[in-house]
Amino acid sequence: MKITSNKQPRTPTLFESLLPILSMVILLGGGYAAFDLPPEPLMVISTVIAGLLVKRLGYSYNEILNSISQKIAKTMPALLILISVGLLIGTWMIGGTIPMMVYYGLKMISPAMLYVTALLVTSLVSVCTGTSWGSAGTIGVAFMGVAIGMDANLAATAGAVVAGAYFGDKCSPLSGDTNLAALAAQVDLYEHMWHLLYTTLPSLILSAIVMTVYGFNSGLASDDVPERIILITEGLNNVYHFNPLMLLPVIIVLYGSITKKPTIPIMLVSAVVAMFNAYFIQGFNLHDIIKSAVDGFNVSMIHQEIPAILHNLLNRGGMNSMMGTLLICFCALSFAGTLALSGALEVIVHQLLKLVHSTGTMILATIACGLTMIGVTCNGQISILIPIEMLRNAYIERGLHPKNLSRTVEDSATIFEPILPWTAAGAYMAGTLGVATLSYLPWAVLCWSGIVFATLWGFTGFGIAKLTKQQQSELLAQAEIDTAKN
Repeated sequence: MKITSNKQPRTPTLFESLLPILSMVILLGGGYAAFDLPPEPLMVISTVIAGLLVKRLGYSYNEILNSISQKIAKTMPALLILISVGLLIGTWMIGGTIPMMVYYGLKMISPAMLYVTALLVTSLVSVCTGTSWGSAGTIGVAFMGVAIGMDANLAATAGAVVAGAYFGDKCSPLSGDTNLAALAAQVDLYEHMWHLLYTTLPSLILSAIVMTVYGFNSGLASDDVPERIILITEGLNNVYHFNPLMLLPVIIVLYGSITKKPTIPIMLVSAVVAMFNAYFIQGFNLHDIIKSAVDGFNVSMIHQEIPAILHNLLNRGGMNSMMGTLLICFCALSFAGTLALSGALEVIVHQLLKLVHSTGTMILATIACGLTMIGVTCNGQISILIPIEMLRNAYIERGLHPKNLSRTVEDSATIFEPILPWTAAGAYMAGTLGVATLSYLPWAVLCWSGIVFATLWGFTGFGIAKLTKQQQSELLAQAEIDTAKN
């Protein structure tokens, strides 16, 4: 039973509506970006501020809790997918699927094709692992070693690695941010991923053209493979037994993506197959296989000496690896649930949409929101959740499918994040690859061209999914039900 307060709730003013969001921006911009404070308590403080506003508007404490609970309950299936992602990475690692991708990817290196190979192989590894940071910190570091050995352009190599890492991340069902964008927009994961290709695939092609042309005109002629690459490939070959069965877990996920099968069951089947590979082909014991699924793979499970460079490559995955992402999600969803009860987002969006007169300007408004959030908060998850929460109903009212929104937010926040020096992603990529963010920025073509293609498609209508009248009516009706429940 819903408990209400005696005071009749009222609609907030524009200033009251902006106050919680501005508070969150200031707290995250100052605390997280400037002083490196963890974002979770800052989001909790932002939620408290939003809660005080909601109380001032006439809502009760129980109504606030009810709104937060409903917001979390609605996203619980996607949160379960995030946990399944950690399970999949851990089992793919111990089963040999990811190591085999890395092994054969590194075997493809050719001097003149160094830059485009770095782009494409990092993309492949990132698709398979679902982590841009992981692929940049492993394969990316390996390619930087190749570039140093060949006396290549380190900024161009780093740009190729970053672009490839983020393409793979956005087009992988294992990616936390991709799952988060789909759940926030209430769009099927695979539908979101396929729709994202309208902007990421042209950006990848453009990146590949730039890297190929530059590679053939850069004077790279050495055919020597640096010792770093030899250590990785020989180390992996000594630890794992590679055969085509290692690809079966990948094929299962790809099949599920193409046929749009339920995400979690497909991931579980893929993980089970990877476990069988780990036991029957790789020779790991059952205890280590289960531990890898829960806590992630660790090189201590390999009972032989391996090169130190493989430690960073192999130590990853597990369901527990997703707990940090889940905590941020819960904090952000608490803020979103509290704010949704106040009606503040409706007030803000109403003012914002006075400037929107076409699909193109709607896309531009979304890009502006995404860039502002990532530029100020420096947090990818928050920069996904808040703009989608603000604009989803506006898209539906204009007959635009919410997957246009989830795609544009990823283009303007997630993919743009690593080319901003003050964000965690920008700092990580610069520190890991040894190249300043602003130096590799021009070469990370995919990261900044996404918003160009998003804007172009918005004004031309290409790749813009429209809702049928029936779909629009159903989604609007569901939105009214959700509002009534709040």
